[in-house]
Amino acid sequence: MVEIESVDFDDSNAPSIMTVLSCCQGFVVVDEEGSTLRLIHPTLHEYLTSHGNLFQNPHSTIAETCLTYLHSQQVIDVLDPRAQSTQHLSFLKYSSLHWGDDMKKGFTDRGGTLALNLFSHYKCHISTRLLLEHTLGQRFIRSIGDPYKFTGLHHASMFGLVEVAMALTMMDGLDINAIDETGATPLLWAARGGHEAVVKLLLGLEGINPDKPDFNVRTPLSYAAENRHGVAVKLLLGRKDVNPDRPDHVRRVPISWAAGNGHEAVVKMLLGREDVTPDRIDEWSRTPVSWAARNGHAGVVKLLLELEEVNPDRPDRGRRAPISWAAANGHHAVVKMLLGRTSVNPGRPDNAGRTPAMYAARNGHSAVVKLLLGREGVNPNSLARIVKSPALSPHSDHSPFSPLPGEPCEQWGRPGTKAVK
Repeated sequence: MVEIESVDFDDSNAPSIMTVLSCCQGFVVVDEEGSTLRLIHPTLHEYLTSHGNLFQNPHSTIAETCLTYLHSQQVIDVLDPRAQSTQHLSFLKYSSLHWGDDMKKGFTDRGGTLALNLFSHYKCHISTRLLLEHTLGQRFIRSIGDPYKFTGLHHASMFGLVEVAMALTMMDGLDINAIDETGATPLLWAARGGHEAVVKLLLGLEGINPDKPDFNVRTPLSYAAENRHGVAVKLLLGRKDVNPDRPDHVRRVPISWAAGNGHEAVVKMLLGREDVTPDRIDEWSRTPVSWAARNGHAGVVKLLLELEEVNPDRPDRGRRAPISWAAANGHHAVVKMLLGRTSVNPGRPDNAGRTPAMYAARNGHSAVVKLLLGREGVNPNSLARIVKSPALSPHSDHSPFSPLPGEPCEQWGRPGTKAVK
């Protein structure tokens, strides 16, 4: 039984399972197979989640309980970070991964003190390893050993705990630009999660580097732009020492990430800067309009097409133009918009001779095929062999629709693997 702020557990203080069940009045049952307690029905979970006022300070209580458990003597002494698997210790894993979520929803001074106590030995704590394994992957973390570079300020920034972050920044000797195992700073984690208050706090500190990239050469602005965090983007763009057009490890710039994910407001903000190149190509020679067209973001495509410097028919390294990606994925509105530009060639083949109509036909997008067939330069005879020939299945190793060497791992316009985020 965990008693908040206690450094030890009293095993004799744990209630029996029958006592727990009787107190829950039939709403909880024992899962004999997993030896766990669970709610009697999923709808009960939905009801309790939507009626938070039924409980008094539930999130702060959970956070304080988790933190008490994590820096109890039993956890510190018995569980070594290099020990064998901890999968069977479900509460340890839950506490390590989620106490920050609960504290964000219900901060208390006592919870803040418990968090600071945990962070005093966080670099070698098992909860750090479990959080990093969950976030970055178990195989990656096993390769770096300990102590960990991921600090308390990284954690507070990741979860948006502004009160805790503020207390940490007042401590002597703190490196506000410290990098973790991925090269990320606390500011990068805050921007990535859209935690505006923490971003504002960190940007106000003397010596902060607001444009420091991680090991993928991605900056706080790059992540904020990708994840639709408009306020964080605005705060970062307000700094003269932030480069809004800085390319990452695959030469994608912030506007490329924002366009690819359909974030119109962020794209507008970036387009308002003279030092942003709206038609900049990445490693695959794709432009922001190409990414937006591929993913069907008509609003972003419209914004970009209004600019004279944006080429709506610029092919990528596989000779695929934006209309090819839009047609392959059945994005009718985007295809129609691109066809409205006289500079767009609707019959342009790629390096393997595949045209937009061929992609649309093979993927069954009849409305897009009909739209394309209405344009001069599209050969309807080329479609028959695509639809009829089993040899041209997109699942065939010899299909001309397989990715070309050096292209992103995608097939028929559907995403395969993604760049590291």
